[in-house]
Amino acid sequence: MTPDSSPAPGARSALDKQSTLAWLRRISGDIATATLHRLEETLPWYAEMPPARRSAVGLVAQSGISSFIDWYEHPEAPPTIAADIFAAAPRELLRSVSLQQTLQLVRVTVEVTEEKVRDRGEHLREAILLYSRDVAFTAADVYARAAESRGLWDARLEALVVDTILTGETDDELPSRIAALGWHGHGEVSVLVGTTPPAFDVDQVRRRARKLGVDVLIGVQGSRLVLVIGRAVAADDQRGAEPAESLTFREIAQALEPHFGDGHLVLGPTVPALVDASVSARAALAGFAVAAAWRAAPRPVEADDLLPERALAGDAFAKRTLVERIYRPLEGHSTDLITTLWSYLDNGRSLEATARDLFVHPNTVRYRLKRVSDVIGWDATGPREALILQTALILGSIGTNEVSRRRGVARRADRGR
Repeated sequence: MTPDSSPAPGARSALDKQSTLAWLRRISGDIATATLHRLEETLPWYAEMPPARRSAVGLVAQSGISSFIDWYEHPEAPPTIAADIFAAAPRELLRSVSLQQTLQLVRVTVEVTEEKVRDRGEHLREAILLYSRDVAFTAADVYARAAESRGLWDARLEALVVDTILTGETDDELPSRIAALGWHGHGEVSVLVGTTPPAFDVDQVRRRARKLGVDVLIGVQGSRLVLVIGRAVAADDQRGAEPAESLTFREIAQALEPHFGDGHLVLGPTVPALVDASVSARAALAGFAVAAAWRAAPRPVEADDLLPERALAGDAFAKRTLVERIYRPLEGHSTDLITTLWSYLDNGRSLEATARDLFVHPNTVRYRLKRVSDVIGWDATGPREALILQTALILGSIGTNEVSRRRGVARRADRGR
């Protein structure tokens, strides 16, 4: 060839690039096969995958190699070609393959490709490194968008679950919705109701809950903040967590109290499982509505300590609880206990006045009051618990008299037939 017929440097570069592209297309299948073999040899998680998912991962690797060849041919094109790699993967692959595993996949693919093109010059190797960087950033973007979408979906689903618990309108889908949220709670559950602080940090509450060894469902309903608390299954990454079994729900509520706004904080009664949480929620909400009526209410206060206020506000569940947990046990145990408790409360909690009223020794009054405490768990000698007991006696007497009146009406009706 004469000097005048030799190709110009630009034309020679174009010819070299076309030759390289043709060569890359010929060996792309070999690169993909070698990549899959390397994945099986170096990545245990890939070898343990079901065949369908392994095939999907292989499809991503092949798509990456093909996309690189297209990008190498048109480097001036915007780097959106890399997004096509992940478009080839089924949607469920994003849920089964983590970002870390995806980056391992990219690294292995790049390593194998570099080995295959090692003898084709530094320019091609640099192009591979540049493209692999774009792929890594694209992978991070894909997973970030998926995480953001999942976060918004989880927030809506969590709000729906909490609302279902509060309204008590549970259905067969509630357990599956709870499972979809990744609830790790097991066993007992309690509901905590308070006010939402001006700057509420959901993540901070979850971190604190994990340290306490509990799981939470969080519902923000305007100015009201609701936490559904359950004891969490111990995980390996929770070594610094306090043992949940050693903490009562009151102690857990006290630890979570700083995350609530000003105002009253009410803890619902403990229930056996999350599906029963509506019982605890109903009591907590009723207590929260009337907590202002107890001027010296602690923070947090248990909903059962607000039974008198709830009963006066018309809470049928509180009325039934007072009768069933206080009046009925005392009535079934001994009439002396109810008589003594009535007299003690009517006489301003005076032992001497009660003893004179009943014609017994003051020590007998003390003994009977202790028996009352042993039977129902409330101590009549305290001013707050005396109010609870007196309310229960009043409600129990009203119910008893109402039943007697209805029976008398029925008997008279029978005699008139």
